[in-house]
Amino acid sequence: MNTKERIIDEALTLFSEKGYANVYVADIAERVGIKAPSLYKHYKNKQAIFDAIIDGMKKRFLEQAGSLQINGEDASIDAEIYKNISEEQLIELGTKLFLYFLHDDYTRRFRKMLTIEQFHDKQLADVYMKQYVDEPLSYQGMLLGMIVSSGVLQTDNVEIMTLHFYAPIYMLLTICDREPSREEESLKILKEHIRQFNKLYSRKVKNNK
Repeated sequence: MNTKERIIDEALTLFSEKGYANVYVADIAERVGIKAPSLYKHYKNKQAIFDAIIDGMKKRFLEQAGSLQINGEDASIDAEIYKNISEEQLIELGTKLFLYFLHDDYTRRFRKMLTIEQFHDKQLADVYMKQYVDEPLSYQGMLLGMIVSSGVLQTDNVEIMTLHFYAPIYMLLTICDREPSREEESLKILKEHIRQFNKLYSRKVKNNK
């Protein structure tokens, strides 16, 4: 890990432990083991460090998506993938993504920081909403809308359908953040949630009744 990467890693840890507002550039430099002037050679201020953390979040997710053979960014590409996989494949993919968000240390620290800081900092509240509400719902809404248009799923309201899919998953993630001992239970619920979602919205399932 080079100095720039260490700055990001230590800053994220400090932000998740003390809160963004309570951490100063000097604190980050001390944790890294360098002087503040040396840190400024890499990042001009704390905001630049925070922006780099967000960029790192996106990069890590896209790498994880690629390892699972999905795009993660282009809904039109992923719609073609999702509409051609079986229910069991969807459950496996959903489980792997859930476990990534739950256990990836970088992602976990970032989520902890924003969960705490959303009540103290309007800017970070906006980041929280973008990261965990607006962008996931927008992306999944486009994805599901395309799958509906292809005839694989059916609904009269894609927006509500998207909430039906995403909201329980984020709730389960929140439960596991608070009570790690409930992970096994939550994974079982996640799998049943995906099966129930498919039962409710799959045109194939409904046509076979």
